[in-house]
Amino acid sequence: MKPLFKYPQWLVVSVAVAVLAIASGTTNAASAKKIDREADAALASLYESTPVAKKLASQAEAILVFPSIVKAGLLVGGQYGEGVMRQNGKSSGYFRSSAVSYGLQAGAQSFGYVMFLMTPDALEYLKSSDGWEIGVGPTVVVVDEGIAKSLTTSTAKDDIYAFIFGQKGLMAGLGLQGSRIKKIDVDD
Repeated sequence: MKPLFKYPQWLVVSVAVAVLAIASGTTNAASAKKIDREADAALASLYESTPVAKKLASQAEAILVFPSIVKAGLLVGGQYGEGVMRQNGKSSGYFRSSAVSYGLQAGAQSFGYVMFLMTPDALEYLKSSDGWEIGVGPTVVVVDEGIAKSLTTSTAKDDIYAFIFGQKGLMAGLGLQGSRIKKIDVDD
C-alpha cells in the first residue's frame, strides 16, 4: 500500500502534538506587565502605520490587542497568543486567542492583531460568552490596506474592526476565522 503522505509518520505526529499544545493553551500565561508592555508597543506601531486605527480607537467601546500570535502547521496546524482588553485606556481583562486547523498547510509565522469593539453589544457578547469564536456572533471586518484607505469614523458601522499586522515567517493563508478568544487569569 502506498503511503498517503510523503512525510514520515513520526514527523507528522510530532508536529501535530506540538501544534495542538500551542493551540490548546497549555503554555503558562505571560505576566500582565509583559502583555501590557507588548500591547502598548503593538498599538503604537499600528497607529503610526494606519492612522484610521487611531481614529477608531477614540470611538471604540473596547480594544482587544493580541501583540503576538504564533501559527504553525504541517497538515495539522494551530495558533496561540495572549492579549489584553483596553477600555478607556486601561487594561480590563486578559485573553488568549487559539485555533486548530487541518488541511494542505505547511510553515510557521507570527503576527499580531487588534480588534476594535465598536458597539456595546459586541463588548457584552465577548464578556458574557465563555469563549468566543470569531465568525460566530458579532460581525467582524478584517481591515486591509484597501479598506483602511476608505474607512472613516463616520462610515464605520460594523460591530468589530480587526487589523492584522507584523507578519513574519511563511505560511499559506492568514485569517482570524475560527479563532477562539477566551478570558484568562494572569499573574501581575
